[in-house]
Amino acid sequence: MDFQTVLRFLHIIFFASWFGTVLASLFLLKALEEKLTGNDSNHAEYASLLQRFIKLETKVADVAVIGVILTGIMLAGFYHGWTIWVFVKSGLIILQVILTIGYIIRSVRSIAYPCSKSEYGNWYRLFSISLTMFALVLIVTFFLL
Repeated sequence: MDFQTVLRFLHIIFFASWFGTVLASLFLLKALEEKLTGNDSNHAEYASLLQRFIKLETKVADVAVIGVILTGIMLAGFYHGWTIWVFVKSGLIILQVILTIGYIIRSVRSIAYPCSKSEYGNWYRLFSISLTMFALVLIVTFFLL
């Protein structure tokens, strides 16, 4: 097995891990929605569970994002070259990180539980941003690179 194959494999694994953390968070938030938006007396316990999960998920996602960036730089530098599409893909990944972090700071961090369903919808808007950006990156990768 050559180095390029290993790098591509790692790049795909890191990207899939990043995508998987987003989907896992989405599924957990959907499962906890009734508990965090209703009149359940255990909302503090569920909010604590969500905070712990997000903290762990963020650690995995951070490693995955850094892995995607580093393996992408190595693939471009050693094998693909710095074409316009590599810059487009890189720009989309950077834009995804900026949009996601910006939306978290602006709209998600301030949620206190229990909250209204409309306020809880900020979580779903966050995931729509993230999943749309994943789709754009995949379209560029598979159809334009």
